[in-house]
Amino acid sequence: MVSFSVILFPPLLIAFLLVMERVEEPLRRPASQREVNEFLASATPGEVDTLASSGIRRALTRWRRRRRGRNARTGNPPMV
Repeated sequence: MVSFSVILFPPLLIAFLLVMERVEEPLRRPASQREVNEFLASATPGEVDTLASSGIRRALTRWRRRRRGRNARTGNPPMV
């Protein structure tokens, strides 16, 4: 049992690190000036509440999710 754990631990650790890298990538990317201006122009009251309570990063995440959902329904590609 110990040898089984010793053999599986390194690949599982590497897999975990690779997954965490994908999770952290969007968090490292700062919000652009254009994105913030678009957010302020088109944010819903719920997104503004999120901005006030949780900060710009979480509010922009919620806004991007809403935009992505709207673009998926209309078939328009996202503007980047």
